Order: sequence, then structure tokens, then C-alpha cells
Amino acid sequence: MPAHRERRAAERADVPPQPRLPPSLTTAALPEHEPEPEAGYRRLDFADLDLGGRTVESVEFAQCRFRGVDLSRVTLDRAAFLDCVFARGSLANLHAERSSLIRTSLSAARMTGFTWTDGVVRDVTLDECRLDLSAWRYSRFGAASFTGCNLTRADFTGADLSGVQFTGCDLTRAQFSQARMAGTRFRDCTLLDVGGVTSWDGVVVSHQDLPALSYSLAAALGIRIADD
Repeated sequence: MPAHRERRAAERADVPPQPRLPPSLTTAALPEHEPEPEAGYRRLDFADLDLGGRTVESVEFAQCRFRGVDLSRVTLDRAAFLDCVFARGSLANLHAERSSLIRTSLSAARMTGFTWTDGVVRDVTLDECRLDLSAWRYSRFGAASFTGCNLTRADFTGADLSGVQFTGCDLTRAQFSQARMAGTRFRDCTLLDVGGVTSWDGVVVSHQDLPALSYSLAAALGIRIADD
């Protein structure tokens, strides 16, 4: 990213737009709407369905709502979610590669062990989600926000987090090695023992978050902190 663009990213934080859902949705039912490879699903309301454990390639969901749906242990490759809403439910141990989350919101979802590798996360909001042990390695973010999420031991290795906002999140022992973070913002977050702080060039941190972060910075620079 050119220097002038990095400066602009550091000065502002983009607010993700909300998903564009139609006024009415068709109720999804199994087996009619069972996710299948290279299939597309539009304007559907998935409510309290068990879709866990599936393996699906090249599937696309557009303008869909997922309420209380079990998507745990699902394996996806080149999947796409566009203008989707997830409320409650489970995406624990879902594993996706080369997939896209675009203009999508997730709230109060259980996502322990969620993996989104080498994918796209753009115009996405995640509110009050349990994302401990999640992995976002080498994914590219744009106008994304995490609010009130448990991100302990989350792995953002090699991710492009430029402009992402973290608010009220627990990021204890999260990993940021080789991440791009110009304009990434942290506010009211727990930043104990975070890894990869040498990648934090251009990050914006609120003053109340700095004391906890200083220990990780000191360790990265080889500074020893004396008790006396």
C-alpha cells in the first residue's frame, strides 16, 4: 500500500454497511435447501436447522438469514456469503478456504475454532461472538468490525487488517505475525500477551489499552521490566 494511502487509512475507520435483505424471505427447509456443491441459494430464511458436518465446494448464499442454525464442523472451499445475517447459532470449528464474507453480520454466534483461511472479509460486523481459537490466516479484510467478541488466541497471521476495528474485545494471546495493520483500531480491548506486535506499524490504540500492550511491546524489543 502506498504511503499516502496508509496515512489516510490510519486517520479514519470505515463503518461496515448493513446487509441488504429483502422485505420478505422464503423459509428454508430440508432436504429441498440442503447445501450442495456449485449451488446458489437466495432470499432464504434458515431457522433452527442442523446443517453441521457438511463438506461443500463453490456454494453461494445471497440475501439469506441464519437464525439458530448449526453450521459447526462444516468444511467449505470457495464459498460465498453476500448480504447475509447470522443470529445466534453455531459456526464452531467451521473450516473455510478461499471463501468470501461480504456485507454480512454475525451476532451472538458460537464460533470457537472458526477458520477462514486465505479468504475475503469485507463490510462485515461481528458482535458479541465467541471467536476464541479462531483463525483468519492470510485473509483480506475491508471495513470490518469486531465488537464485544472473545478473540482469545485468535490467529491473524499474514492477514490484511487495514482499517479493521476491534471494540471491547478480548484478544489475549492473539497472534498478528506478518499482518498488515495500517489503520487497524483497538478500543477498550484486552491486549495481554499478544504476538506479532512488530507488525503493528500504523495501528491506532486507545490510551486505556496501552498499558497491557506495553508488556508485549517490551518483550518484542527485548526490554526487561524490573519490579523495583
